[in-house]
Amino acid sequence: MTTPFEKPQIISHIQKSLNYTVFDSKWIPCSAKFVCLGNFARGTGVMQIYEVQHGEVQLVKEIEKAKPLKCGTFGATSLQQRHMATGDFDGNLNVWNLEVPDVPVYSVKAHKEIVNSIDGVGGLGIGDGAPEIVTGSRDGTVKVWDPRQKDTPVANMEPVEGETKRDCWTVAFGHAFNDQDRCVCAGYDNGDIKLFDLRNMSLRWEKNIQNGVCCVEFDRKDISMNKLVATSLEGKFHVFDMRTQHPTKGFASVSEKAHKSTIWQVRHLPQNRDVFMTAGGAGNLHLWKYEYPAQRSKKDADDVDMGVAGTVNLLQNVTLSTQPIGSLDWSPDKQGLCVCTAFDQTVRVLIVTKLNRL
Repeated sequence: MTTPFEKPQIISHIQKSLNYTVFDSKWIPCSAKFVCLGNFARGTGVMQIYEVQHGEVQLVKEIEKAKPLKCGTFGATSLQQRHMATGDFDGNLNVWNLEVPDVPVYSVKAHKEIVNSIDGVGGLGIGDGAPEIVTGSRDGTVKVWDPRQKDTPVANMEPVEGETKRDCWTVAFGHAFNDQDRCVCAGYDNGDIKLFDLRNMSLRWEKNIQNGVCCVEFDRKDISMNKLVATSLEGKFHVFDMRTQHPTKGFASVSEKAHKSTIWQVRHLPQNRDVFMTAGGAGNLHLWKYEYPAQRSKKDADDVDMGVAGTVNLLQNVTLSTQPIGSLDWSPDKQGLCVCTAFDQTVRVLIVTKLNRL
């Protein structure tokens, strides 16, 4: 990485204006298609499917729904079915067959208020265990659902009696490296990060990072916990080394203040877990690489193992929009291809070059 030309470049390949506010975008696995979710000005929800063809995006399908759609995931579906799970403004969790998306194949009133965030695990041939979907809501609860089981969640993490309900902004699965183990990480508006162990049904770790947690993501869902990135308001993000948990100090972390505004999203590159992109409130993207320390753990004064954090290097950054970039998704199939949406009602297909050289 000596000359600017050897750095990865972030190229805006295609951009398309939309006639609605878009909240989330996801690549459909094993395809050149992606889905955009959002809401029309008239208050209804919209789901659009686009296909990338000859340097253009073609609208394949548009479906209007009764309620605005906030978030979606393919994480709990098989590669054969490719069903998409979505959370909406009314607290509903729906799973759609995108070939016939008029009626959901699974539907449950998951929360009393808006579903802010959703994630899936156990699908797409990644990891072990049952397919599960996790939802986080403004009602303060985090719930885990099995799409084969109707109406009742398999786990419900809610504040105990007397505790104030905090708005849950983000949820993510991790640690799903065998049939039994699985963790859910949740981030809240008051800066709390909570790690729930689904095997023991217990709170494994919690930390407050002083600012509302906008997005959390493990570098991989299907391995023993390795790293977790948490982004926040005020432009700061934290990378936690999840290999070694100290009884009192918890996990070692490194923080970086990169953006001048909120970091809305973080997404790890599917083909390289140490490379990730953050999306900011000023319409910019930053591409990062995590460098491990020489030793990932050391002994403290009492001879107890504690983690050692690495460093974060900025590879490239670009400003795409004047508005916040609200969603970002790497293509699981084509390295360097990604889709992002911003609140200027535009969806952009990006190409990030030279990732194979990192």
